[in-house]
Amino acid sequence: MSRVYPFDEAATARAVIDEDGTLLEWNEGARRLLGHPADAVVGRPAADLLADDRPPALPGGFRWEGTVGLRHRDGHTVPVWLLAHRRPARDDHRGGWLVVTPLTGDRPPATDDPLAAAGLVQSPCALAVYDDELRLRRMNDAMASVMDLPEERVRGLRLAEIGGKPQSEELELGMLRVLTSGRPLDMQAFLRTGGGDSAHAWLARMAPVLDAEGRVRGVSLAAHDVTDNYRARQRLQLVNEASVRIGTTLDVTRTAQELADLCVPALADFVTVDLLDPEEYGGEPPARITAPVSLRRTAHRSVLRGIPEAVIEPGQAEAYPALSPQADSLTAGRTITTSVAAGDMDRWLSWHPTRAERVRTLGIHSSMSVPIQARGLTLGVAVLTRHLRPDTFSADDVLLAEEITARAAVCIDNARRYSRERETALALQRSLLPRNLPRTAALEASSRYLPAARAGVGGDWFDVIPLSGLRVAMVVGDVVGHGIQASATMGRLRTAVRTLADIDLAPDELLTHLDDLVLRLSDESGVEGGPGEVGATCLYAVYDPVSRRCALARAGHPPPVLVLPGGRPELLDLPAGPPLGLGGLPFESAELELPEGTVLALYTDGLVLSRDRDGDSGRERLYEALARHTDSLDQTCDHVLHCLLPPGGAADDVALLLARTQGLPPSQVATWDIPADPALVAPIRKQVVDQLDTWGLSEAAFTAELVVSELVTNAIRYGSHPIRLRLIHDAATLICEVSDTSHTAPHLRRAKIFDEGGRGLLLVAQLTQRWGSRHTADGKTIWAELPLYEEDF
Repeated sequence: MSRVYPFDEAATARAVIDEDGTLLEWNEGARRLLGHPADAVVGRPAADLLADDRPPALPGGFRWEGTVGLRHRDGHTVPVWLLAHRRPARDDHRGGWLVVTPLTGDRPPATDDPLAAAGLVQSPCALAVYDDELRLRRMNDAMASVMDLPEERVRGLRLAEIGGKPQSEELELGMLRVLTSGRPLDMQAFLRTGGGDSAHAWLARMAPVLDAEGRVRGVSLAAHDVTDNYRARQRLQLVNEASVRIGTTLDVTRTAQELADLCVPALADFVTVDLLDPEEYGGEPPARITAPVSLRRTAHRSVLRGIPEAVIEPGQAEAYPALSPQADSLTAGRTITTSVAAGDMDRWLSWHPTRAERVRTLGIHSSMSVPIQARGLTLGVAVLTRHLRPDTFSADDVLLAEEITARAAVCIDNARRYSRERETALALQRSLLPRNLPRTAALEASSRYLPAARAGVGGDWFDVIPLSGLRVAMVVGDVVGHGIQASATMGRLRTAVRTLADIDLAPDELLTHLDDLVLRLSDESGVEGGPGEVGATCLYAVYDPVSRRCALARAGHPPPVLVLPGGRPELLDLPAGPPLGLGGLPFESAELELPEGTVLALYTDGLVLSRDRDGDSGRERLYEALARHTDSLDQTCDHVLHCLLPPGGAADDVALLLARTQGLPPSQVATWDIPADPALVAPIRKQVVDQLDTWGLSEAAFTAELVVSELVTNAIRYGSHPIRLRLIHDAATLICEVSDTSHTAPHLRRAKIFDEGGRGLLLVAQLTQRWGSRHTADGKTIWAELPLYEEDF
């Protein structure tokens, strides 16, 4: 047996003709048939070889066959049967029309050949027998029907010459393996056969044909149509893909796009997904729809680049009247299919001239509208159309589309509910967080808050709280968990911190009271008498611009980063402290002096922790970002978030607070030691008036003199020595402070008509902007703030 390779040039006359009818290729078999060498005919019109005056008319379809008279080199006419099919351009050859004919010689293949007869059986299965050169010897009627060619026309040709498609070439290579190995082989091909438009899946079972001595003399090919099984597997695979590819995120738009992407091109050539706007129906999608229907284009997908089918773009809304595919399907509550072949598509083309023209231009011939429904609610509609695929939507296609859409509907509804809850939690959290940071003489501050990209809104918060004596408190906290419950807990803790800060507790004492509150919240949130799981971390700091000292304490929270003027960022070493909610464990505070212009960075762990890096590497990146900070703290915040957070957003909430310290010059502070004699209060008032004249605050002298007189007199009468008076002023406020060593705080009371005393603090409260007392390590301080300007109403 000779060694055989596909496309034997010597055994077949072969030529390639371009679309203009010019010969591009001419093989040795064609020279043997007509006597013309290749260099004599290549580049010339193929019509020159015709024996009559008929112009060459190559087909416009997939393939063509027929008998023509060709002119031999010596002048006589050679009747030749030709098989032509279109050959696409590839790396190894040019495109055009490939024309082949078998070289049968003087003796045509015998139809009663014993070898062929041995390979054929009486069977409805499509059977063919090929010889040891892989040329067709015999085939039954079933195979002729599959090839759509009679046996006498293709006998002697190779399979690749008959089919002319890559799949035919692969089958011929499989036959060569059977011929050389002597072992049977099964292959699957997906071909259009029988002249139809629809493609069929075929299982080709190839086996060697042996002679009486056991030698391989050919190959038998049995073709089984497995289209139904193939399409059933395709549908099952598509349903499985739907469960994996649809609903990867809790984003409505992304989920709708995943539905469109899955259906193209597996089920349709163009898919649109339009969803109802729940706000038009009171926040929830309706169970029943009436036309006209207002829908918003959420996603679409086309097999063509640029999506030329789309009339509207995603995000645009449009009202769909009755007779439109969207409205008809939604009002009926079921899938509706139409096609040009059935004659029921014209009624859908009348409502929108632009769409009708687009349908006619592209040749859209089939449409299927599937309502998107989940949990008894109608969410929208998916419209699937075909224009490249010739077949219309079948009943199996409808079932498949409904199954995929039902899975997508649940995912879209989950995403919708999650988005609504997330928006509610975001609105709650925004209402609980400070909208604007207060402007103080002690700090220049800037902040950022970013909710988690996927986990939902959490309980991170920050705050800047003005305190007495121009001091200011800074706080950053993080509640465990996500969702509305975490946001609500955050709001309660932030309110508690502001309340505790208002009574001027030291940082460690404030965290102790906050820890008790978290314990009570845990008890209140328990289920069936069991304790709940409420936990939080917190960092609290108080800065005094007069002394330029800062006291800090933390409860399980990341320590702040300190950037001294002209220095490198460094982590501030603070006692860790237990997280809030454990109870019974002490908190420690630290105090340090901060030069003017020092930057403090307070943050939550979502800024430095992520799945792909630990806290140490995250803090290193934070140091690098802060080292390049500008004079603008707003720009620094943006730069930090850009350097540390991924493009898609952080996995956890992020709160960032940057504060630059400012000092109060000594010239804006005046201090007096008060003797224990009440008779010396008058000279003290005189000194206060002189000091206000020096500061240019004479207009506030009268009120300040009354307040100082009352506070100093009360301290002499009821306090303990030593007593000290301090005046502090900035651009807007004058502060009077009287300190003594007694821990008994005064309280406001209303004097009766005939009482001689009891009106002092009431007078102070009416004359000042605010007043109060704070405990210190060696006593207490009574303070009052006087405004230095009138507000514009």
